[in-house]
Amino acid sequence: MIQLLPFVVAIVLLGFPSPARAETLYVAPDGNDAWSGRLAVPNADRTDGPLASLKGARNAIRRQKAAGELVEPMQVLIADGEYHLQEPLILTPEDSGTDACEIRYEATPGAHPVFTGGRKITGFQQLEDGNWMARIPEVAAGGWYFEQLWVNGRRATRARSPNKFYFYVAGTLEDGTDPATGQPVQLSSRAFRARPEDIGPLKDIAPARLKDVNLIAYQAWEATRLRVETIDSETAAIYFSGSTPWPFNQWSPSQRYHLENFKQALDAPGEWYLDRDGSLFYRPLPGEEISTADIVAPEQEHFIVLAGDPQAGHWVEHVSLRGLSFQHGQYLLPDTGHGDSQAAFAIPAVIMADGARHIAIERCEVAHVGIYAIWFRRGCQDCRVVQAYLHDLGAGGVRIGEGAITPDEVNRTHHIVVDNNIIHTGGRIFPGAIGVWIGQSGQNQVTHNDISDLFYTGISVGWRWGYEESLSHHNTIDFNHIHHLGWGVLSDMGGVYTLGPSPGTTVSNNVVHDVYSYDHYGRGGWGLYNDEGSSNIVLENNLVYNVKTGTYHQHYGRENEVRNNIFAFSMDGQIQRSRVEDHVSFIFENNIVTWKDGPLVAAGTLNDDHVTMRNNLYWNTSGKPVTFQDLSLAERQQRGLDAGSIIADPKFVDAERLDFHLQVDSPALGIGFKPFDYTQAGVYGDPAWRDFANSFAFSQVEFAPEPPQPPDAPAK
Repeated sequence: MIQLLPFVVAIVLLGFPSPARAETLYVAPDGNDAWSGRLAVPNADRTDGPLASLKGARNAIRRQKAAGELVEPMQVLIADGEYHLQEPLILTPEDSGTDACEIRYEATPGAHPVFTGGRKITGFQQLEDGNWMARIPEVAAGGWYFEQLWVNGRRATRARSPNKFYFYVAGTLEDGTDPATGQPVQLSSRAFRARPEDIGPLKDIAPARLKDVNLIAYQAWEATRLRVETIDSETAAIYFSGSTPWPFNQWSPSQRYHLENFKQALDAPGEWYLDRDGSLFYRPLPGEEISTADIVAPEQEHFIVLAGDPQAGHWVEHVSLRGLSFQHGQYLLPDTGHGDSQAAFAIPAVIMADGARHIAIERCEVAHVGIYAIWFRRGCQDCRVVQAYLHDLGAGGVRIGEGAITPDEVNRTHHIVVDNNIIHTGGRIFPGAIGVWIGQSGQNQVTHNDISDLFYTGISVGWRWGYEESLSHHNTIDFNHIHHLGWGVLSDMGGVYTLGPSPGTTVSNNVVHDVYSYDHYGRGGWGLYNDEGSSNIVLENNLVYNVKTGTYHQHYGRENEVRNNIFAFSMDGQIQRSRVEDHVSFIFENNIVTWKDGPLVAAGTLNDDHVTMRNNLYWNTSGKPVTFQDLSLAERQQRGLDAGSIIADPKFVDAERLDFHLQVDSPALGIGFKPFDYTQAGVYGDPAWRDFANSFAFSQVEFAPEPPQPPDAPAK
């Protein structure tokens, strides 16, 4: 059975307040969609009772609405148990409630209904080599295939090589012959030369099976998944059925990759492999028992689809989902592979919304899926995601808006609230995915979330490189706890990352820490990162510490206000401004900057009058002199820079133990710094919910892996 997590138990016991009057339908595992749904349990002769599915409840509501308008709210109470989703629940405008008569699909008080898009795999036998094996006739017949597997609630590792870290591209290929067509083709983004020993096991794989071998190529801030087309054993060239967004080795002289999904790679506990002949192999972890293991594979990709048509003025609205769990979502790699330029941009979500208004997703769980969790895509307004637990995600958590500016305002998404959620463990198939992503969308609120354990950025705001028009304005990115990102896998990331003009946007009262990038590309991992064109953003009262490349970085932008923040203990440098332009880049004032390793200025320059710095406190705990590249603070102040700034111990209560509160005699108070309560960042409300958010344990040793250094730049 699917396990109840500790926080779920607490929330289940809390239940939901119900209005004084609401018409009720019931759904239960022993229900029947041919029944009325008016009874919570079947009657004695089993002629009536609860419904069996969300679809059955939707259809019952449709029938009732066809007979007359709703006169009171409608609640669908869903009993405890597990429900198998054979298809997504599609809600169209005819499934809407009204402002006075909302339609709620919610857990019965005390219940934790789980909707699974997966199927349990049974019938395993133990082989002589210690692996387990099961036969799946549907796979052998070509009717089913899957690329994820969960064992006892844990995402199992698809057989990969190497088991840890990476192989490296040995050389690039340019012009050549397409092995599939025999025609001349440019190969730089769909083939390369490997080291013979790295791809040696592939030469014995039959061509029909070779296409199931995946190669994951790591670029700077993204990763591409490709299917192997063929290999040339004589030249150690490997060809793919699709291409990467960038040529191989563009971002590094020795690009990283790993291989996945072939039987010869099944050599470590916790790995699995599925053959097209229907044979599923699994190498158990210590302590796992074949007789008791709960093994699930996915069948369904989407769980909920809100299908409105804003262009026609038809909305799905006034519907809520409460206390429901959606688990085990499918993803299948296309024949040509998949690669995005950034943020796993083209990957959809298991809960998709278009033309949705006044939609609430409250205290729900999305877990063990292959794509994003939730996407308010086109024409969505006044919707909210509150106190959800989104975890073990193939991509990321919540997406808001689109990448392009739609000309018709009715198709634009705005006023979405993402508040008090836990988004944990993402990017498991698409490492470039984001915790919360906002595209061309404004007036959204992303607050009090706990976002952790992704390989790229925590919150990304804006989708405009440069100063042209952007709809990403007046977004509130406040009071979030964002931590343990990167894990040394990708680069050019931030705890909070912004793009383009964003007037009215705030990035304030957040706590960001432990952002660790892969640095061999010359790009880093920052706490707060204003990338290309970021402008008119207020970044205030943030605590940023223990990051890789800098606590604050502006690539280029205009008149951002960076004030009253605590920036502490970046590894390779503290503050960075990469491009000087003929306007004020940012105003940096009343901040505390303290460190013990690396320079104050991580890269670029701060020694010009197109950046305004004043009334800051700088402190190097190692005792080394504080310099701004080649200038001391006194020399800067003689040039009219950094007026009112000082070099002094800020007198934190105990910075070594991460207590950044100020002692009463802190000199920071004299430069205008105003103490703020950074403990308010993160989730709030139920003690069990807050305790659960704080329960994730991360090892610093695990957090900062050092992969082998890549070999010397290869010859082309």
